[in-house]
Amino acid sequence: MTTRQHDSSVYEHIQGEERFQELKRRFRSWAFPMTAAFLAWYLLYVVLSAWARDFMGTKVFGNINVALIFGLLQFVSTFLIAWAYSRYAEKKLDPVADEIRHEAEGTTE
Repeated sequence: MTTRQHDSSVYEHIQGEERFQELKRRFRSWAFPMTAAFLAWYLLYVVLSAWARDFMGTKVFGNINVALIFGLLQFVSTFLIAWAYSRYAEKKLDPVADEIRHEAEGTTE
């Protein structure tokens, strides 16, 4: 058996394990809803910019209007989501992924 065939059989075995399936489930249960929420938030910004120009042009203070605040909040929400994901991954994903990786490396060496 060549190394390439051996590696693929190891990865196929890992993919079939319950821990790997749980790791995928944990990732998807966080990433998919968060992605949907962010896209909805972004779409709201685009829709309001296109069809609620009066509202978006409302001055909050000085030359700062609602559209500018919403635009800046897009950046803030992006960084908050990235920070939240890193914390989630550190607690829920990385330990399981590390275990699986160490076992796979031990199997292939």
